[in-house]
Amino acid sequence: MSVDAYGPSSQTLTFLDTEEVTELLGADTQGSEFDFTDFTLPSQTQTSQLEHPQNHIRSQLNGPEVPLQNGLARDVATATQGFGELTFEEDEEDQYYAKDLPDHACKYCGIHDPGCVVQCNVCKRWFCNGRGNTSGSHVINHLVRAKHKEVTLHKDGPLGETVLECYSCGCRNVFVLGFIPAKADSVVVLLCRQPCAAQSSLKDMNWDPEQWKPLINDRTFLTWLVKVPQEQEQLRARQITAQQINKLEELWKENVDATFQDLEKPGVDEEPQQVLLRYEDGYQYQNIFGPLVKMEADYDKKLKESQTQDNIEVRWDIGLNKKIIAYFTIAKSDTDMRLMHGDELRLRYLGELHKPWSGVGHVIKIPDNYSEEVGIEMKTNLGVPSECTSNFVVDFVWKSTSFDRMQAALRKFAVDETCVSAYIYHKLLGHEVEDVILRCQLPKHFSAPNLPELNRSQVYAVKHSLQRPLSLIQGPPGTGKTVTSATIVYHLMRQSNGPVLVCAPSNIAVDQLTEKIHRTGLKVIRLCAKSREAINSPVSFLALHNQIRNMEGHSELHKLQQLKDETGELSSSDEKRYRMLKKACEKELLEAADVICCTCVGAGDPRLARFKFHSILIDESMQATEPECMVPVVLGAKQLVLVGDHCQLGPVVMCKKAARAGFSQSLFERLVVLGIRPLRLEVQYRMHPQLSKFPSNFFYEGSLQNGVYADERKMEGVDFPWPQPDKPMFFYACQGQEEIAGSGTSYLNRTEASLVEKLTTRFLKSGLKPEQIGVITPYEGQRAYLVQYMQYNGSLHAKLYQEIEVASVDAFQGREKDLIIMSCVRSNEHQGIGFLNDPRRLNVALTRARYGIIIVGNPKVLSKQPLWNHLLTFYKENKVLVEGPLNNLKESMIQFSKPRKLVNSANPGGHFMNTTMFDAREAIIPGSVYDRSSHLNGGPAYFNRTHDQISYISSDRAQGTVTNLPVPIGMFMNMAHIPPRFYNQHQQAMQARQNLKNRGAAKKGSLRQQRTNLLPTNANVNLSQQGFNSQASQDLLTSFSQGPLMQGPLSMSQMSQPGFHGLSQPGLSQPDLSQDSYLVEEFRSQTEGMLSQDSSYQGDRALFAASQGGQFSQPY
Repeated sequence: MSVDAYGPSSQTLTFLDTEEVTELLGADTQGSEFDFTDFTLPSQTQTSQLEHPQNHIRSQLNGPEVPLQNGLARDVATATQGFGELTFEEDEEDQYYAKDLPDHACKYCGIHDPGCVVQCNVCKRWFCNGRGNTSGSHVINHLVRAKHKEVTLHKDGPLGETVLECYSCGCRNVFVLGFIPAKADSVVVLLCRQPCAAQSSLKDMNWDPEQWKPLINDRTFLTWLVKVPQEQEQLRARQITAQQINKLEELWKENVDATFQDLEKPGVDEEPQQVLLRYEDGYQYQNIFGPLVKMEADYDKKLKESQTQDNIEVRWDIGLNKKIIAYFTIAKSDTDMRLMHGDELRLRYLGELHKPWSGVGHVIKIPDNYSEEVGIEMKTNLGVPSECTSNFVVDFVWKSTSFDRMQAALRKFAVDETCVSAYIYHKLLGHEVEDVILRCQLPKHFSAPNLPELNRSQVYAVKHSLQRPLSLIQGPPGTGKTVTSATIVYHLMRQSNGPVLVCAPSNIAVDQLTEKIHRTGLKVIRLCAKSREAINSPVSFLALHNQIRNMEGHSELHKLQQLKDETGELSSSDEKRYRMLKKACEKELLEAADVICCTCVGAGDPRLARFKFHSILIDESMQATEPECMVPVVLGAKQLVLVGDHCQLGPVVMCKKAARAGFSQSLFERLVVLGIRPLRLEVQYRMHPQLSKFPSNFFYEGSLQNGVYADERKMEGVDFPWPQPDKPMFFYACQGQEEIAGSGTSYLNRTEASLVEKLTTRFLKSGLKPEQIGVITPYEGQRAYLVQYMQYNGSLHAKLYQEIEVASVDAFQGREKDLIIMSCVRSNEHQGIGFLNDPRRLNVALTRARYGIIIVGNPKVLSKQPLWNHLLTFYKENKVLVEGPLNNLKESMIQFSKPRKLVNSANPGGHFMNTTMFDAREAIIPGSVYDRSSHLNGGPAYFNRTHDQISYISSDRAQGTVTNLPVPIGMFMNMAHIPPRFYNQHQQAMQARQNLKNRGAAKKGSLRQQRTNLLPTNANVNLSQQGFNSQASQDLLTSFSQGPLMQGPLSMSQMSQPGFHGLSQPGLSQPDLSQDSYLVEEFRSQTEGMLSQDSSYQGDRALFAASQGGQFSQPY
């Protein structure tokens, strides 16, 4: 058979380059519909005719061209021999690829039909438009991973050798390119999304900008531009997974010629050691976290140093402090570079107008709604080429300071026995230690001067923190976490154990807390990093460097300071003297302070190295990685208070490998999994009661009470068509498709952007101020597009839209706005919903609003994810899932599948929250090293259960300890699958009383006896921090937890598990303040004067109450 038989019709995929192959091997007489697709590749002895089923079938029809050798027997022999050779030897397959594929074959899978492949202009590799086993096509996968953006079509493809670029401006970024069909049907015009496709001049040319569609849809190029390989071809090609693609792209960064064989080499994919739940000692702790800190540092360094940008235009200015400021614009992408105030950048001049120059400055302005410019204040004014404006290069200066300080803290923790108290050392490592109650003089009045009065859960948190060496305080959104923290600091200081150190991972959080502590009248010093001294904040007057300037009686230092400010430089002898005097002043001020506030990493500042802090409070501690928390902890902590909320966002870890190893789990989170119960603040003062219902039920087991009435959260005089006037919330259904943003690493949704603009315009017209509105979106691409779109397309003055804050969920954490509009962005067939999948992100987004929230999104796509399914069902049941034009909103008729029960199998300790607690599952394997029950209780049979020990304190123990504790045990956080507090209280109380009446007094006695016998021998352990659990008491109680669980209209039965019981109580006696008022009357007599969360699970509580003659003891 001749090569010509393959003819010019071979547009289909071929694995053999037919021009080079002179002899074809073997013969195959099987039509393609009988292909044995289990084999990824034909072996060398089989035919390459497989690649051309059409030609081959034709040859069968016209009679065989090659005579069959020796009939059937030979065929069978050949076939069996073929099977023998199909041993899937990898090397053979790879050699086969290497030898025979043309240059334009897809570098991932080997497909090389010219109509299906495109070339990346940056790295000159070819990729196909097929998905294979991944969610996007291979070419898009490559462009996104490698951050390349320009492509050329193949010369033999239908459109010839074409570089894709904008017809109007020549832009070649394929992520912003789209097309408009022109008048003649066969002509399409490629234009970029912004600004060319949005220009009004297009209408004059009869092009309709409304028709513009992106070239990339659902992460593949449009099929008329680049064909998608047929399914058969994709099956025969190399099967490559998304993980392999990631690894290959990583390899290409270091070795341009890397191939698939290199993926198999040892060391290519070594994963670091996983973080543990418990550590033997400080050395093991350091050995596990040290490498993770290094990994994150290396990744951060590589990332920053690869961000160099050239051809920068600079605008020069002079600041109030006579320092020169450079303003310029740099391109930024979604995930990589978050520029922060205080970051260092190096500016270099490469032009001809001035001799080469390089200078370092720190960032004082980052891109915002007003301009996308970055501003840096130069360190020195000497030699700055301020007459030149172009030909500059910007480099990121990577500083290892924060990572060095973390490593130093880990070393100190391992080596220095005095760096923390023995109790905290063992507690942090996860060892079992006897509980300690500190002797201290408790104040008569817990609220601090000039701060709001505390509610009962806050008083309890303060009281507990003062008496314990280690406390965790969980502050759900709007529950007054900062006020509570400031009050704790005030009382810790009053106990006069020396100055208190107050830290938080971010500067904003430190500033907020500093302000509150300052109000109480304590002497506070805010210690800033040197690079942030120029940046203004609300507490600048408390900053150490500013307090030095205002100190009395240091005339020599003030003179030198003045000289330095005016001239910029001092002579070397003056500089030496200046530094010495300044150091002495700093020491004097710090020693006189009551409270020192700084960031966690800032606590490693050399100026604090000689200090020992007895009491340390870390706010927002779940946003810091563990080693970051350790920086302040090793400064002598004997009393440590961690404040946070592990149901909100955790730390940002850039290196995915380190994150997978558990580096993204905070210390707060790990201690919760270990069974240290956080004290939960339970009254929220932020949200309209309707807005708090869903977050309370879903993220906090229904335990949040409302400290505000609905009437206090009505927008007076604002005319807006809420679908349900008494429920200021709705989900606005929208079908627009997502598009990849210009960075290639983010998404935007133009339809949603236009709806957000209509909503904001409507609110602005009805009298809301721009600063009352916040627009949240999880994607940088949508943020940038929204800012532009509102300013150019909004019907009101652009300045109004500029003042509306548009930011990511992460940027809004810890803050609030009167009205929140959220754009979900994701809307696709294959991709899933990315970021939105994180329940903690959803919790933060839903809890920023005080008066109203509107979510804009595609319910069809979002409802596939269980948590969003619950949210959408909740909105639908409340008749606030709507669609249609804004002035005529109609209830959406969309149907969802029934919400599934949400259980987080990987981490039962976090309710169903996916909090990446990697070792939580080890904690619950009976008999494992981490099984606390076995070596604590002598391991009776009923302790070998599959539930997590930290999920509740069983009621028998709770009541046993109420008598010997100064505080109510019911406060502790109820973690997993616990029914919310109002679990059919009414019916259960009635049933319990009925049962008891029937049983009579003798039964009562025996029941109590039976419950006592169930307790293991050491049931008298002080339970204040340990979570224990008993299968037996659980069985005893199942009778009380069978009914379905209703909280308002939202059925919660799918979230509860029979036999679990929470330790919380409907406390506020005003009906309007609790989530369900109808239950309050029934329990008014029992709840008068009690703590808002002092109790155990209701069914059992009623039983216990009745057995005590219906009276509760008052443990407070």
